[in-house]
Amino acid sequence: MRAVLVESHEIAPEIRHFTFEVPDTERFSFKAGQFVSLSAPIGGRTITRAYSLASREHGNRFELCLNRVEDGLFSPFLFAMQPGDAVDLSGPLGYFHWREPARDSILVATGTGIAPFRGMLQEPLPGNAKVTLVFGVRYEPNLMYRQEFESLAASQPNFRFLPVLSRADDSWSGRRGHVQSHVLDTLGGNRDVNVYMCGMKAMVDDLRQQLKALGFDRRQIIYEKYD
Repeated sequence: MRAVLVESHEIAPEIRHFTFEVPDTERFSFKAGQFVSLSAPIGGRTITRAYSLASREHGNRFELCLNRVEDGLFSPFLFAMQPGDAVDLSGPLGYFHWREPARDSILVATGTGIAPFRGMLQEPLPGNAKVTLVFGVRYEPNLMYRQEFESLAASQPNFRFLPVLSRADDSWSGRRGHVQSHVLDTLGGNRDVNVYMCGMKAMVDDLRQQLKALGFDRRQIIYEKYD
């Protein structure tokens, strides 16, 4: 299957949002939160990378969010693509999506790990569940999709958006540090909640261990991680 670039634009320093389209002759459906693999010949060999979908299903289009890796192979290739250029596509794959039955949930993201949550939050919130998004980045300009999440929090009483900066300057009056501590504060004594997490391996592994120590069942901890 081929995916054609419709457009891309910068949403944070060295981070771009991409919209791709699959030809109408192909059937492309997915659950928000899943991922796809893109492939292209680069430097004499085929390179394949997996990326979480950053949108809900809408027609034959899908969206991605990724950062440019300075010494990487595939991200510079994608950043150089122009509308009309195409890459090979496989998927969607993965089980990172809303679980049934619906229950209160905390979504934990760092960096471009926000991508699957953006798609999941474009869908109606599950049942009457209360959903909290804890989103951690280093600096304020890196808070991707901030306005979308703030608008959702303003319109949906069951949704809270908690941005966290690990390297905030003096102008930041919000939460600071790492997301793990703010997740534990948000939980309080509540254990009847699902925790979804997506981001760097170190964060995911650390938070998983802390949740297990608190008595969380493994089925309550849903995660994707990357290096």
